[in-house]
Amino acid sequence: MATVRELIERGVTVFAPETVYLGPEVNPERISGEGVVIHPGCRIRGERSVISARCELGAEAPLTIDNCALGQDVKLKGGYATDSVFLAGVEVGSGAQLREACLLEEQSAAAHNVGLKQTILFPYATIGSLVNFCDCLLAGGTSRSNHAEVGSGYIHFNFTPAGHKATASLFGDVVRGVWLREQPVFLGGGGGAVGPVRVGYGAVVGAGSILKDDVPDDTQVVVPGVASTHPVKRFAYPRLARVVAHNVEYIAQLLALKCWYQEVRAPLYTPVEYGNELLEAALRVIDAAIGERTKRFAAFTESVRSEDADARRLRERGGDVAGYLAAYHPRLDPELARRITVGEQPYLATLSALDDETVITGQQALAAIVAEVTASAQEMLHALPGE
Repeated sequence: MATVRELIERGVTVFAPETVYLGPEVNPERISGEGVVIHPGCRIRGERSVISARCELGAEAPLTIDNCALGQDVKLKGGYATDSVFLAGVEVGSGAQLREACLLEEQSAAAHNVGLKQTILFPYATIGSLVNFCDCLLAGGTSRSNHAEVGSGYIHFNFTPAGHKATASLFGDVVRGVWLREQPVFLGGGGGAVGPVRVGYGAVVGAGSILKDDVPDDTQVVVPGVASTHPVKRFAYPRLARVVAHNVEYIAQLLALKCWYQEVRAPLYTPVEYGNELLEAALRVIDAAIGERTKRFAAFTESVRSEDADARRLRERGGDVAGYLAAYHPRLDPELARRITVGEQPYLATLSALDDETVITGQQALAAIVAEVTASAQEMLHALPGE
């Protein structure tokens, strides 16, 4: 109660203070005194927790946050969140379970009873209710009225009968997505995707469709459910090269995102309340995502039982590839980074003000990072042939 009283003295509105719990490790100075509202039944834990101005916690139901970093104007309405980051203007409905390494960027949103883990939402991306969307990156859209959308009841299937999770999926990407100039991805409600898949910008996937293959840009897809029976082959990977390529690309995109935060976003955090803490938290999340994906990739390569040449080579060298991916540290040209971050506007305004030449140059620079990573991994594996 002593810490709760200190928050109230700092200007935080705390309804029913006797029902609010702050762990003894929580630093009250990392909670803004400007317009923060904490409703009854909330629990705040973790020495790394940060709550910025005008955040509102638990408006619909009790909420627990544990080592989470919240930017300004975030509304988490109820549920549980741990080791995740919510940047300015994020809203999440009640009943959410937000597990480790989630990064929800500016003005992204999720409705009630959403399950996320190792999930990255770019600005404006919106998720409906009763959605399980783990091990994904979702980009696309240009504004709150033109945003990537995941319909209610959607599932990203991220666990195979063989028990591995080398299944992360890209809906959009980092290279083009960070500039907020691409058409939205639309995933219809009551559907799902069997990871790993790659879905392009402007793609529209019909309600109830279950994706098992990639979808190019600007493609409409409706996949009707068809019952079929086949013998179970738990450790057979008929599309081995595809799974390998998708995993390497996902990690390469995360590496490009890490570079984006270090080289482009970092200067923009300087004038923001708790800016350094938010940047550090976001980079921890990205590093955790890279670590998770490389670990899952290494475990997958070890599980392949086939004795053909490609499978043997993957078993022999998969661990080396995972180690290379985990240790890679890309950099952007400093002059390009300065061109992007000129001025002192907030992040979204900074991006909207960029000229086309800078955007194209920046996309090429990020694409070069992804290309270098994927080419190096392929060389280490002696370029597993395609299907």
